[in-house]
Amino acid sequence: MPAPARPPSPALLPPAAVPAFALLANPVRDYAWGSVTALPALTGTAPTGAPQAELWMGAHPSAPSVLDDGRGPRPLDHLIADAPAAYLGPATVGRFGPRLPFLLKVLAADRALSLQVHPTRAQAEAGWAAEEARGIPPTAPHRVFKDRDHKPELICALGDFEALCGFRPAAGTAALLDELDVPLLAPWAGALRHRPAEDVLPALLRHTLDDVRPGPADLVAVTDALHRTAAGGGPFAGACAAYARAARDYPGDPGLVAALLLNHVRLTAGQALYLDAGVPHAYLRGVGVELMANSDNVLRCGLTAKHVDVDGLLAVTSFRTGEPPVRTAEPVTGRSGIEHRYPSPAAEFGLSVLRPTATPVRVDLAGAPQILLCTAGRARLRTADGATLDLGPGHSAYLPPTTTPVQLTGPAAHLFRATTGA
Repeated sequence: MPAPARPPSPALLPPAAVPAFALLANPVRDYAWGSVTALPALTGTAPTGAPQAELWMGAHPSAPSVLDDGRGPRPLDHLIADAPAAYLGPATVGRFGPRLPFLLKVLAADRALSLQVHPTRAQAEAGWAAEEARGIPPTAPHRVFKDRDHKPELICALGDFEALCGFRPAAGTAALLDELDVPLLAPWAGALRHRPAEDVLPALLRHTLDDVRPGPADLVAVTDALHRTAAGGGPFAGACAAYARAARDYPGDPGLVAALLLNHVRLTAGQALYLDAGVPHAYLRGVGVELMANSDNVLRCGLTAKHVDVDGLLAVTSFRTGEPPVRTAEPVTGRSGIEHRYPSPAAEFGLSVLRPTATPVRVDLAGAPQILLCTAGRARLRTADGATLDLGPGHSAYLPPTTTPVQLTGPAAHLFRATTGA
């Protein structure tokens, strides 16, 4: 009996088979630090009773979005692999290869995330090759480099949001350590006043994360001092309250000392932080839209039960000090106030905010893919032939690059547009 005929490969289907837009079904990551209620409140779903930490929108192979292109639901990374030029556009394939270069998330933190650093692309290439040569499985808990790419990222707050970001100026950290007045930290305050921070900070991290690892009594003394300073109402009260909550979230974790060295940042709705390679950071509390290069390379400093590679961490960390700039979206020329874009040097991604009206505005892009995420109100996408897609809070759509005009309307709607960088 002859073998049954196989259906045509999606790669051989005509370009018309690629939709102008399609609703995404997105996975939720249930990390322990997530909020039980925030993502269900956004998406209008019932809480499960378990933490829901991140809503992923994109084509990362570990948790891709799913869309229906008219032939049934398929993972977005599979669709892109079958027809990269159609789903990404020739220009994007030429710049980044046959993969979606960015990953969009909604992050909902109810407790501190891991204190972490991301590598440069060159560091990621070298680290990945070294771990491959040693035969470390990709899923091994001590595997650090999951891919060969860097991971710059941008986090935009949807409400009040707290984070730690970058090393505080040395004089400020010395003053904080003096205020805490605990034996474990006292010698380092003087060192920061008399020696370059680029020498003191790595020595302090190695001392506390590797050489000595402070015991329970030391960390209890630090935590007690944090509570005392937070209650005192001085200039470090807010930061110390945040550090004390992190200590409660991760009791006995020596990474608490590393956290004390970082700037405490409070964002309000619409404010953002850009995190480049080498910048230590941790998100503490709140809900935000996060856009990043499509990588999963993380080196952890602490506040985690996961693997901490101290040597690798020190090799990729930038020990520059200073206060991180808080970013706000800037008007996009020619968009009549409907679109505002966050400044970012990343080539892989760009994030903007769309506030459409009842008057249709075009949102199709000729040369780049995009994801639209609705976070408030209701919006509608429409093509000239009458195809429509309604987006409510928590809904998102994938738009391949196209010459088909796509119009967006939605009075009172609030959307984020993720696409490639300039």
